[in-house]
Amino acid sequence: MCGRYVVARAIGDLMAAFDVEESYVDELQPSYNVAPTDTVPLILDRSSGEGAPVTRKLVTARWGLVPSWAKDPKGGARLINARMETVTEKPSFRKAASARRGLLVGNGYYEWEKSPDGRKIPTYLHGLDDEVLAFAALFENWPDPSLPNDHPDKWLRTATIITTAAPDALGHIHDRTPLIVPPEMFSDWLDPETTSEVDVRALLDSMPEPHLVPRVVSDMVNSVRNNGPELIQPAD
Repeated sequence: MCGRYVVARAIGDLMAAFDVEESYVDELQPSYNVAPTDTVPLILDRSSGEGAPVTRKLVTARWGLVPSWAKDPKGGARLINARMETVTEKPSFRKAASARRGLLVGNGYYEWEKSPDGRKIPTYLHGLDDEVLAFAALFENWPDPSLPNDHPDKWLRTATIITTAAPDALGHIHDRTPLIVPPEMFSDWLDPETTSEVDVRALLDSMPEPHLVPRVVSDMVNSVRNNGPELIQPAD
């Protein structure tokens, strides 16, 4: 986990659910099979400039984190997840953990349970009331060295989902699960003033266990070419 997830919410719904004050997203097409390197909605708390107040913003990022020091963005597809246990220590993630935390939002995510006969059973996991989920995320801004500073594509924003050990109720499906931030902790997690490793680790360790509902779905989700609401329907 997590290699595929679902984002099928309107921009207005996301702004209301997360108290977003500024949206920089013009259009958001529903995706029932989000895959690495796809462009996804990201929520963050940031100031728009020196002396300006911090506001909550809805932006987009490419899924798969590219550290700012990377020579090129090719490795981002491998960094779609960051382990909670080591996220404040690993060179690829520690700076983002202290200074660039965000929320990647989704209706739910997919996992593949390995059966005794070796088959992989696709399972869709979602909230109890199908509420939108907030995956704890880190983001980075990578400068393309081949472009001038004033080029509109100079900066590439990328993101990764933090994962943790799956609770007992879900461990039989997969041993890892996204770290899900509850609404009452949105502001704490997004606060750009929280930068010390001790405080970030305290935030990570205080996240409650998520309550998710698993649903076995069709193996159509195995192919990224398939993308529609039928992917989250119960398997026949």
